Amino acid sequence: MALPKRKHSKARRDKSRTHWKLKIGSLSKCSQCGVALISHRACPSCGYYRGRQAVVIVPRKPAKPAA
Repeated sequence: MALPKRKHSKARRDKSRTHWKLKIGSLSKCSQCGVALISHRACPSCGYYRGRQAVVIVPRKPAKPAA
């Protein structure tokens, strides 16, 4: 098996990785509450997905003030 004769520099290594970045997913609006959310995910605020309730969202209790 062939081996490299010299070490590739960090700059040369990083140049080849310039296209490895993450893409931002497309956002859509929830049909129930109108909150912006990632496509193909249940709404984090109301729990609906494609017009049906997929997740039951339990409201959080307010934190007690520090005494």
